Amino acid sequence: MTATVSAPRFEHHREALGIGESRPRLSWIVEAAPEGWRQSAYRVDVRTDARAESFDVESGEQVLVPWPAADLASRDRAEVRVSVQGVDGSWSAPGPWASVEAGLLDASDWVAGPVGPIWNENPMTDTRRAALVRREFDVRPGLVRARLYASAHGLYQAELNGVRVGDDVLSPGWTVYRERLRYYTYDVTDLVAEGANAIGAWLGDGWYRGRLGWRGGFRNLFGDDQSFIGQLELVYADGARETVATDTTWRAAPSPIVSSSLYDGETYDARDEVPGWSRAGLDDAEWSRVQLRRRDRATLVAPTGPPVRVTQEVAPVAVLTTPSGRRILDFGQNLTGVVRLRGAAPAGTTVTLRTAEVLQDGELYTRPLRDAKSTDVYTFAGRPEGEEWEPRFTFHGFQYVEVDGWPGDLDADAAAGAFTARVLHTDLERTGWFTSSDPLLDRLHENIVWGMRGNFVDIPTDCPQRDERLGWTGDIQVFAPTASFLFDSSGFLTGWLRDLSAEQLPDGTVPWFVPVIPADTMWTPQRPGAAWGDAATVVPWTLYERFGDLQVLRDQFDSARAWVDLQADIAGPSRLWDTGYQLGDWLDPAAPPQDPADARTDRHLVASAYFALSARLVARMADALDEQDAAQHYGTLADEAAAAFVGRYVDADGRMTSDAQTAYAIALRFELLPEHLRAPAAERLAQLVHEAGNRIATGFVGTPVVTDALSAHGQLDAAYDLLLERECPSWLYQVEMGATTVWERWDSMLPDGRVNSGSMTSFNHYALGAVADWLHRVVAGLEAAEPGYRRIRFAPRPGGGLTEASARHRTPYGTAAIEWSIDGGELRVRVEVPVGASAVLDLEGADPEELGHGTHERVVALIEAVDAA
Repeated sequence: MTATVSAPRFEHHREALGIGESRPRLSWIVEAAPEGWRQSAYRVDVRTDARAESFDVESGEQVLVPWPAADLASRDRAEVRVSVQGVDGSWSAPGPWASVEAGLLDASDWVAGPVGPIWNENPMTDTRRAALVRREFDVRPGLVRARLYASAHGLYQAELNGVRVGDDVLSPGWTVYRERLRYYTYDVTDLVAEGANAIGAWLGDGWYRGRLGWRGGFRNLFGDDQSFIGQLELVYADGARETVATDTTWRAAPSPIVSSSLYDGETYDARDEVPGWSRAGLDDAEWSRVQLRRRDRATLVAPTGPPVRVTQEVAPVAVLTTPSGRRILDFGQNLTGVVRLRGAAPAGTTVTLRTAEVLQDGELYTRPLRDAKSTDVYTFAGRPEGEEWEPRFTFHGFQYVEVDGWPGDLDADAAAGAFTARVLHTDLERTGWFTSSDPLLDRLHENIVWGMRGNFVDIPTDCPQRDERLGWTGDIQVFAPTASFLFDSSGFLTGWLRDLSAEQLPDGTVPWFVPVIPADTMWTPQRPGAAWGDAATVVPWTLYERFGDLQVLRDQFDSARAWVDLQADIAGPSRLWDTGYQLGDWLDPAAPPQDPADARTDRHLVASAYFALSARLVARMADALDEQDAAQHYGTLADEAAAAFVGRYVDADGRMTSDAQTAYAIALRFELLPEHLRAPAAERLAQLVHEAGNRIATGFVGTPVVTDALSAHGQLDAAYDLLLERECPSWLYQVEMGATTVWERWDSMLPDGRVNSGSMTSFNHYALGAVADWLHRVVAGLEAAEPGYRRIRFAPRPGGGLTEASARHRTPYGTAAIEWSIDGGELRVRVEVPVGASAVLDLEGADPEELGHGTHERVVALIEAVDAA
């Protein structure tokens, strides 16, 4: 048997068309190899239109290795494959070829500008008419390749000769537009034809000029135009390249989209459709001229992750009639997306779809949406063959849809497929799974997955339903480890971190949410806040740990250091961050509904703990980057901050000044306590858990770390008691109340079935689902022992009456997996180690064991502590 190798991957791209790197790093998986095999060298074959080359490198590395060939220039294409050599000198057969193509890497490559309608409209309303833009062009014989590079001020969907280009939605997404506007690359070779052709685009408001923010929000935050940027390049067999670019020769007309809003929904009148508008031969004499707007072409950037797509379809599970007589579709799952309808009706028939996450008193309950109307309206054109429609430029968070004005038998039509929920989110590759013997725990994990899917919509949002949907830094700071296990979020979060750096203030302040929008006086002007600003240190370090990418540390080091320097300046010689506004342990269940920051744990205790943590992380970053002076400086700073924390907030017996679960949890998990105080602190934390009836008493800060703080310090039973509690507040309370995602508040729905009166009451927030990382690492027992899972630690810690659990994760080296079961007083464990990685198996009652790649099974007797559990 010889080793077999996969096709290579380029950077973190799921698709490598139109990438923004001239020297994309390569990764591959050795899919199979003999026992004991180790890579000693690799060979990269690179072929382009001009040449074919091979590069032999003596190295055991296979993740993010340097590009060996000449730099890719704009539009360059290459095919790459990899062979690997074992230490015995034998080479594998070459793996499959993979293709990579550079996008437009230099501002000078762009000739297109933003073009859009020039008609008069009130820029301060939500009812501005959406536009279509188009032009025609000719293609001569001999075409071999066609690429469309596209972006927009607002949102776009392009068409060529009457066919939709691509399958992405909500493009180009939301970035810090003044610094970075994404463009996407499409292979449209099969859509163009010799002779006359036409290209066009639908336009929508999106984040660029649509309403953003609560209490009425703001419009036109990034501009008041709706414009398409399109550059279609035609390459012929003779080497010639022709470009069809957006300029003043394009034409514009109102589209059937009467209005579109991310919060409020879309209104569409099919009677206004223009048949053949994106086909050649249309008489567009009545269309208006366009205006060429401004855009610094240097800000046009290729994406680092995949786009938003529709990834699943969900049919309604029930059609309900409310006490007031309204008709409601129940899709059985709280999801993020839109509803597609199919039907036939006389021209002018209007159907209204109102969405919400929950019912109350049997009626659609929209108060949690605040000022988001979350309503789509469709007016039929009257086509006898029937019509199909879904909104293009909005999305909703919902389980229930109230239908008004449906022209047929709603029950029969729904059963026949007239309504389909189209689930959309950034199309990340799923990489992590978990199961157990407890169906409620498995449902909790599934809820966490759905919550991530629903909130990874181009940026990591807080919620997908109300008038907010912002990239809150604190939420992703606590959830990044879970996100990095469940999905390949590396490219997605790398791009978002670039926006974080762009929005960071000169003094180092990290905003509460990225990208930044104006908000009320609670959030504007920007001011530093612990746990939220610490996304600048925690998220890049998490990406390094989980994906082994040192470059993310290089890219974010200045941002992370600036944040810690600011914390140090605020703390001063005391090394305590004990001044200023803080959110603290946000949404502690004891906090009153209208004051979520009023937690049991001192807010400045939280701030001082995070200062010590971030200083330690920057020291580790510096060490990884071989910046030894910086490593020493920030290591000393972290030591001083930890000592100051203990001196202010911890008594001599380990009791803390805030005698609350979160205080002990972060002190333990952030490694702030001297060794002799850790056991007493953990004992007190376990005591607090049991005094609370095993019900949760932590908010956004304490929840992600409380189970780790217990299990890592001899209190595993208490961790399981907390995890498996079913009374409110607890994780499984939500599950037993019918939740299909994770809630913002522990009691977003009260035990009597009524919705919490707080103004922040979402039923789809992922922050409290950060416990999934503990499920993966401790319950199942699979974690990275070295960056990128180069070394894996399998250390399951059964408890809570569970009789089995498993986890599987597609690491950069391939699939790592563990499954364990308890049978007859014995723990049976089966683990899988990918080629290229090593592992340690750490089972209670047995000595740690080193493992090579392959599948390994072990059986050990349960020790008494686990047996008693």
